[in-house]
Amino acid sequence: MDKILIVEDDKTIQMGLSYYLNQEGFKVDGVSNCEEVRLLLKNEFAYQLILLDLSLPDGNGFDLYQEIRSHCDVPVIFLTAVDDEVSIVMGLDMGAEDYITKPFKARELLSRIKRVLRARSTVSSNLIKTGNLTVDLKQAKVLKNGQDVFLTALEYKILLILISNPNQVFTREQILKDIWDINEDYVNDNTLTVYIKRLREKIEDEKDHPKIIQTVRGIGYKAVIE
Repeated sequence: MDKILIVEDDKTIQMGLSYYLNQEGFKVDGVSNCEEVRLLLKNEFAYQLILLDLSLPDGNGFDLYQEIRSHCDVPVIFLTAVDDEVSIVMGLDMGAEDYITKPFKARELLSRIKRVLRARSTVSSNLIKTGNLTVDLKQAKVLKNGQDVFLTALEYKILLILISNPNQVFTREQILKDIWDINEDYVNDNTLTVYIKRLREKIEDEKDHPKIIQTVRGIGYKAVIE
């Protein structure tokens, strides 16, 4: 049974979410502030996912997220009433798995929770699978419908950045920073667009309607694992 920690100072939301998620088969704990989370971090922190409010009475959710990350890599979904683009991009750039704004529908949140947990479970092995695509991390091979897909070193590196962090949005700048090739030739922004296009042609069923490598308009790209 997956265990979820809800960090939310609104008791009505916390109790409502706890009841709903318990009914859906999760074990749920709820806390209301940063200090309670810090106390949990000092002990055995055995959660599979954290729902983290950004506005807490004794601190900022972004700062608390960094403290959590210094202790463990449990996936985090931000819950917040703040829906401005800057905050959303900041949360995703920090490495959070998702960001959902209040008010939200419980079933939508449940769907996102299941997607994050499914993606984390998939990446825990040496094989990453989505649809008819398999990435063998141990052998550095990519298979589509069981057949080898030839990728250049740079194409594979881009794919690996994205698919190893499913549903996480990467800005174009983040990807560019991470893909120096063996000769240290820097790939510029226009070239990245070309490589993404070529990668889609090789791994997607429909390159013009990609399901794996998706564009996040105005930000960058993310890999979606179903």
